Amino acid sequence: MSLDQNALDSLRIERGPEPSSDSGKPYKGFLIIVLAIAIAAAAWALLRNPAVEVETATAVAAAGASGGGSAVLNASGYVVARRQATVSSKVTGKVAEVMIEEGMNVKEGQLIARLDDSTAKQTYALSQRQLESARIKLEEVKVRLAEAERTLRRNEQLRADKLVSESQLDASQSEVAATRARLESLRSDVEVAEGTLRVRAQDLEDLLVRAPFDGVVVSKDAQPGEMVSPISAGGGFTRTGIATIVDMSSREIEVDVNEAFINRVQDEQKTEAVLDAYPDWTIPSHVINIVPTADRQKATVRVRIGFDALDPRILPDMGVKVSFLENRGVEQSVATRPSVRLPATAVIREGDTSYVWRVQGDEVERVAVRTGGERDGQIEVLSGINAGDTVVATPVEGLKDGGSIKQKSG
Repeated sequence: MSLDQNALDSLRIERGPEPSSDSGKPYKGFLIIVLAIAIAAAAWALLRNPAVEVETATAVAAAGASGGGSAVLNASGYVVARRQATVSSKVTGKVAEVMIEEGMNVKEGQLIARLDDSTAKQTYALSQRQLESARIKLEEVKVRLAEAERTLRRNEQLRADKLVSESQLDASQSEVAATRARLESLRSDVEVAEGTLRVRAQDLEDLLVRAPFDGVVVSKDAQPGEMVSPISAGGGFTRTGIATIVDMSSREIEVDVNEAFINRVQDEQKTEAVLDAYPDWTIPSHVINIVPTADRQKATVRVRIGFDALDPRILPDMGVKVSFLENRGVEQSVATRPSVRLPATAVIREGDTSYVWRVQGDEVERVAVRTGGERDGQIEVLSGINAGDTVVATPVEGLKDGGSIKQKSG
């Protein structure tokens, strides 16, 4: 059977033209352009606000801050004791006993050492016997004087009765006078013997070495068996002292101030002292006086500084740094809030303005501050930041208000 060609053609599905292979290129190009713009925007944002790598520091409360004002002068010196003595004996002798050790507290008059007293005791005993002998002789002469006076009275009575001669009466009178003179001589001998005994007693006392004042023994310089002398004698074999005692209540600071800056120092001026042994401990102190003489070799003037309160940690001969504070009015001192300390490198100065970069998360902000004294690489910040705030320790280029930062790893 023959097929109708027209019927077959009616059953054919008409297809549209095949899409060209270049028809999707505009869409892909658009996506590439959008992605490139996004990458460029991100890169521009990073370049505009890069994360700067910095070192940070934390503000700490200024221990013992006096609030007296900013430092006008810094100086170094030492802790000294105004009352200190190397105790020795009054005489040369051999040490028999030493009753003290280093670090021991002693009271005024306390026995700290004793010298050999064997010879002095014998001399003292001899003086005692000499005094006793003089007193016995004195008593004997007193008896003889009483007898001579009785004889004189009898002879005077007998002479009145013409029973004795004038010569016998004269002899009795002479005997009384001679005995009285002998009595006065012996009285003088007794006084001399008593004085000699007192000297021998003092010689014994001089062999006892006592503390001249209340204090602490800081050095024990002699041992039993050694010779000591109040003067240098015997070369290196003779000690000149038993021990060194310091009156700890007399501790103060002595500093040498360059004469070019002595005009910044005044009597009773407030100061802050920091011991080299305790760099985080600020000790309130004050100027006692300015010693009225200068050292022409060093061009310095000595200044005495007293502690507001003594502490057992303050020891003689410790090194100390002192900041002389600017004097302020009472109202201003009361209004000053507790200060904090930061590394001095954290504070940036521009003319009369000072500021720091405070860290807030991953960003920094510029904060104006008011500063005080600077010492040992640390600066006192009186206002602007609080204890516990984190700041950039050493500002670097690229920091700006609101800028991103990242902290350097350990």
